[in-house]
Formats: sequence, structure tokens, C-alpha cells
Amino acid sequence: MNIVSTHQQKIHPHKFTLWIAIGSIIMMFAGLTSAYIVKGEQPGWTTVVVPKIFYYSTAVMLISSLTMQVALKSFKERNMKQYRSLLTVTAVLGVAFIGMQIIGFKDLFQSGVKLEGGSGAGQFLYIIFGLHALHVLGGAIALLIMFFKAFSAKIRSYNSVPVEVVSTYWHFVDLLWIYLFVFFLWKG
Repeated sequence: MNIVSTHQQKIHPHKFTLWIAIGSIIMMFAGLTSAYIVKGEQPGWTTVVVPKIFYYSTAVMLISSLTMQVALKSFKERNMKQYRSLLTVTAVLGVAFIGMQIIGFKDLFQSGVKLEGGSGAGQFLYIIFGLHALHVLGGAIALLIMFFKAFSAKIRSYNSVPVEVVSTYWHFVDLLWIYLFVFFLWKG
């Protein structure tokens, strides 16, 4: 009798938790964009022109995703100098994205798009993009923690799981931004 040993591949608990969180976030934004579509069919709905700076912030987010991916690759190859440099660039781009979002919201507000009152896309834009900005802020905080660990003389861990988790989350908020940005450009 030949007994075949099966080795089950287990997912790390932190990665599993991340995927559960990502699933929850996807459901939240799917619900919000669905509500936008339904509400947009009602009389009195007004659309909003997305500020130009959001185009630039999209480019910043895409570049930051690329730098994060190369940083992860560098970490796995133990090229710590390149990892630190790319992690620094990614963190700076993340903070720049948040700054650009603040400028975009300021432009919206100055153009008369307010969170309260009225009926239209402006309220959804503030809520949906604002929630995304909070998720990016969480990712930026995680990047900054990874940054300080990378430059700490006391911490010398080559466990790639934390870097993989932050990288996956960062790519997720990038893809989520692209979805939301294209959605608002398409639906107005």
C-alpha cells in the first residue's frame, strides 16, 4: 500500500487577515458605488467634474505601486540598500498622494461642491474618495513603520511576510483608486 503524503500549503495568519480585510473593503466600496448608480437615476441629480489634480495623483499612485513592488523584490534578494531607497520613495509618494487628494478636495469645495445639501455626485465623491484616502493613510503609516524598521540598527529581520503584507495592501489601494477614479470619470 502506497501512502501519499500531502503537504498542505498554509497561508500566513497576517496574509489571511489582510485578505479578509481587503474583501470587506471591496464590499464597502461596491456598496457605495452601487448606491451612487441608483441615486444618480433620481431627479435633481447633479454631476461633478473631477479636479485635474486627481489625474496627477493617479500617476503618483501608479508609480508608488511600482516602487513598492521593486522594493519587495529587493528585500527578498537581500539588497537592503535598494530596498531602503525604494521604500523611502514609496512612502514619499504615498504622502504626496494624500497631499494631492487634500488639494483636490479643497478645489472641489472652492468650486461650490459641498458635502452637505444638494443632491448629487459631490457628496458621494467626498465620502468615497475620503474613505479611500483614509485607507491610503493607513497604508502610508504601515510604509512609515516599515521605513523606520528598515533603517533601525536594532532590527535585522529578513522575514519577508511584513513586507509582502504591506506590498499587497499598497497594490490593493492603488487598484481601488484606479477603479474609483475611472468610475467617477465614467459616471460623472
